[in-house]
Amino acid sequence: MRNTDKGSGSRRSAAKVDDSLEELARRARDGDSDALDDLLRRIQPDVLRRCARFLPYRQDAEEACQDALLRVARNIGRFKGDSLFTTWLYTVVSNSARQTYRSMKRRSAELPTEADRIPHHRDPRTTSVIAGSRIDLLEALDRLERDRPNLVAPLVLRDLCQMDYNEIAEELGLALGTVKSRIHEGRKHVRKSLAVT
Repeated sequence: MRNTDKGSGSRRSAAKVDDSLEELARRARDGDSDALDDLLRRIQPDVLRRCARFLPYRQDAEEACQDALLRVARNIGRFKGDSLFTTWLYTVVSNSARQTYRSMKRRSAELPTEADRIPHHRDPRTTSVIAGSRIDLLEALDRLERDRPNLVAPLVLRDLCQMDYNEIAEELGLALGTVKSRIHEGRKHVRKSLAVT
């Protein structure tokens, strides 16, 4: 008799993909350069997708993606294997995307003549910072980092990287209740910050 439960089949295939990704990450961490090449090739589409959650303008997301992949390649030896590789990866991705944003923001400040030529009524959700506009959520996260830095990582990992609460607790070494509380507080601060801008 055939199994008609398509959901369980797709869960099994997703588990196989995750297991093979975890195995690739372990081999890459242990110095297998072919495994590292395969790993980077496999994660690139997901990394780009996740960078686009931070930076909706395609070229900006691609720049952040390249930075994240470079960080993975350089720092794979630091992946301890205590948590899933994807958990470690999403932390690298969020840091890379936010760093790319800050870098673009600095560059746009250094090019005031270019920014002045571009109308200020562009949609900030789709316009690059380098083009003279800003992305409000990333500005709000920067303000939150200045005021309450302990709230940023849990909020970013949950709301932008869409990680599970338990994964976040494990990655950050915090109690589950602390993670939920920090995410709740972080959301309140970001909402208030977005309402002001």
